[in-house]
Amino acid sequence: MDAVLRELSDQIDQATQRLLDAARVLTDPDVRAPSLLPGWTRAHVLTHVAQNADGMRNVLAGVRTGQDRPAYASAGAREDGIEQGAGKPARELATDLAGSAMALRTVARQLPDEGWRVPVRMLDEGAVFPAAELLTRRLVEVELHHCDLGAGYGPAGWPPFFTALELTEP
Repeated sequence: MDAVLRELSDQIDQATQRLLDAARVLTDPDVRAPSLLPGWTRAHVLTHVAQNADGMRNVLAGVRTGQDRPAYASAGAREDGIEQGAGKPARELATDLAGSAMALRTVARQLPDEGWRVPVRMLDEGAVFPAAELLTRRLVEVELHHCDLGAGYGPAGWPPFFTALELTEP
């Protein structure tokens, strides 16, 4: 992993730890409360972030094996998974979040340098982009959805590295 990708990976680790610290203190009633995303509870947000890591891990595992593996079985399966996961207790949501983040980190750290240039996509109908962009996308997912929890973290807490990123809408 080159220096730029390593720095992104380190930033993801730090952002994930901040999110995990917040998730671990949420109680069952806390995760049933509405998030800042219309129609979603905090449990929906935590489940989405965990399943996003699982999806990215699927894509990177496909890069490692030379297969075109989708992040999710389908858009419907992704939505169903979020709904189902949102019913879990707070402690289980935090455990899922930590486990999915670690599994993604492990696969990402094992990907050979040439793998980061392989074109990938998150959804079947989605745009194609180099695998390296998954790291920026993951950092954005973690930072923005941490804010969406509505649990005291907001843009003022974003680290300078994140605020300096020039992000484009996919």
